[in-house]
Amino acid sequence: MVASGAAEASDDTLPAAARVMTHARAKAHEVAARSGVPAGGAVLAADTEVVIDGRALGKAATAAEARAMLSALSGRNHQVMTGVVLITAAGTAEDLSVAEVCLRPIDDSLMDWYLARGEWQGRAGAYAIQGAGAVLVAGIVGDPTTVIGLPMAATTALLTGAGLFPPPR
Repeated sequence: MVASGAAEASDDTLPAAARVMTHARAKAHEVAARSGVPAGGAVLAADTEVVIDGRALGKAATAAEARAMLSALSGRNHQVMTGVVLITAAGTAEDLSVAEVCLRPIDDSLMDWYLARGEWQGRAGAYAIQGAGAVLVAGIVGDPTTVIGLPMAATTALLTGAGLFPPPR
């Protein structure tokens, strides 16, 4: 695994779906340019955004920003969008996966507990369902792995289309 050094632009003028795909493309192309695409292999990159009322929330820089994001999401439905980009020697393929998430109402006690854990750091929308943030979620419509940050159905389809999955025996 190679981490991307691509900066995530904070261009709020882009629609959320375009923004998440722009970030995923930038990550994939930065790694491919720096590391190359291995023979018979690929570069796979993803980016996730939490979107409410058409606005991508990004990642909270401070606990106060995380509190504001989680307060805005409390008791409401929102979308989680994850863009996946696959680069192989044969070309580039991409997909956008969207899930609908409803957070339960978050009272002060639950908010304080969650923020104290620090799990909000580096997370789109300031929560992570694969950790303690699972207690914040009332329900998900769509692929839960989209919310985690790598939609497995979309990723498997891209890899299969590129002839990279299933792996040879």
